[in-house]
Amino acid sequence: MKHKRGFASDNNSGIHPDILKSIERANSGHVIAYGDDIYTRRAILKIKEHFGKDVEVFFVLTGTAANVLGLTVSTNTFNSIICAETAHINVDECGGPENFSGCKVIPVETPDGKINIGSLKKHVRGFGFEHHSQPKIISISQPTELGTVYSPDEINELGKYAHKYNMLLHMDGARLSNAVVSLGVEFKDITADAGVDILSFGGTKNGMLFGESVIFFNRKLAENFKYIRKQGMQLASKMRFISAQFETYLTNDLWKKNAVYANNMAQLLYRELSELKQIKITQKVQSNSVFAVLPGKYIKKLQDEYFFYVWDEGKSEVRFMTSFDTTEEDIYTFTQFIRQTVK
Repeated sequence: MKHKRGFASDNNSGIHPDILKSIERANSGHVIAYGDDIYTRRAILKIKEHFGKDVEVFFVLTGTAANVLGLTVSTNTFNSIICAETAHINVDECGGPENFSGCKVIPVETPDGKINIGSLKKHVRGFGFEHHSQPKIISISQPTELGTVYSPDEINELGKYAHKYNMLLHMDGARLSNAVVSLGVEFKDITADAGVDILSFGGTKNGMLFGESVIFFNRKLAENFKYIRKQGMQLASKMRFISAQFETYLTNDLWKKNAVYANNMAQLLYRELSELKQIKITQKVQSNSVFAVLPGKYIKKLQDEYFFYVWDEGKSEVRFMTSFDTTEEDIYTFTQFIRQTVK
C-alpha cells in the first residue's frame, strides 16, 4: 500500500535505500555487542573526519536521549540550562532534561527561535549565590525549531559568552545537516571551531532509520558518559546497526545530498505558497521547514488530505516540513489542493 506523503515531519519519511543496504550488510554473522565492533569503530572514525580527531563519540537510540544525557553528564542538580522557549528540550521532551539532570530549564522568548547575548543577560546571573540555580549551559538548536539557522559568527559569539562565565554551549543538531548545507559551510565550522562543547548529532530526520550520536568537543565532559548512557537505558546491545548507518550516512556526501534536496523542496514549497495572497509566510525559509499563517477555517480540511501540524493555534500558524523523499509532485499537488481549498 502506497501512503501519501504529508508535510508534518521529516520523522515521517522513509529510510534512504543506501542506509537500508548498510543495515543489511551489518546483518551478517556475530559481532561483539555494546559497541565493541568494527562497524562502531569505523563510524566513530568517520565522525572524527567531519568533526575533528579529538572528539569523543557515543551512540544512542533517540534524539531526546542524546540531548537529555548530554546535558545530564555536564551538570549538577543545582544548575540551570538556558534555551529558546521553542527549543525541543523545553517543549517536546516531556520534562526529560529536568527529570534526568535535576536542573532548571530556563526558556528565553525569541521571535525566530534564535537566542542572543542580549536575551541571555538577565538569566546569566546569581553565580555563587545559593538561593539561585547556577547557570551552566546555553543550549541552542541548529537549525532552530522555527527553521532558522545560526551563522558561524553567531554561534562563536554565544560560545565565547558561555565560556566567559565558565558555562558550556550545547547544540541540538537533530537537523544539523540541513543547517550546514544552508550555510554552505562544513560541520566543524559551526561546531568545533565555533565553541560548541556538546553536540547532539542526528540523522534520523535525514534518511536514517534510528540512532543518534552525542559528540563531546570538550573531552573532559565525556569521562563518565558511558555510565550515564547505561543508566539512561541507551546502551544498545546491537549497536552495529546504528553505527553502520552513520558510516554510510557520512560517506560519499549522502548526508549532504539528502539535506540539499530537502532544503530545495522547502524552497519550492515556499515559492508556491508565496503566490497565494491568503497565506503569510512567518519565518525565513533557511532549512527544510516552512511556517505560514492561513485562514483557520480551512486547516482541518487540508489536514484531512495532507497531514501537517498546527504550530500556533491562536494565530492559525502551521508548519510544513519537507524531507529527502519529498517530490516536486508532492509539492505541486499539495499547493494545488490549497489553491482549491483556501479561498
